[in-house]
Amino acid sequence: MRGLRLHETARSRELRAAQTPAEERLWGALRARRLAGYKFVRQLPIGPYFADFACRDEALVVEVDGATHSTDAEIARDAHRDRFLRAAGFRVLRVANDEVFHNLDGVKETILTALERRETL
Repeated sequence: MRGLRLHETARSRELRAAQTPAEERLWGALRARRLAGYKFVRQLPIGPYFADFACRDEALVVEVDGATHSTDAEIARDAHRDRFLRAAGFRVLRVANDEVFHNLDGVKETILTALERRETL
């Protein structure tokens, strides 16, 4: 993987420092290979985007979506972003904030299934 440009590194650090409560909760379940030994990173730069979480070895991006992903314009932006990430070789899994807070075990199971089946999402 190419070296990160300084502005990408700085922006990644800013995003990690300002993560949402849902991202913080999910990160607690993913960090340090806590999910079946898979390594995840936060705020991985991929082109013009920063993936909330990524497992590079399995080319899986996990995006945590809040209420700001519900209008037609926001849904269209997410679809454009997903197309870009897929073209870059990643599978994209979107999970809702509410699911992270109320069904974290289910979210982890969904992520693990995607990792182990290497299914197209």
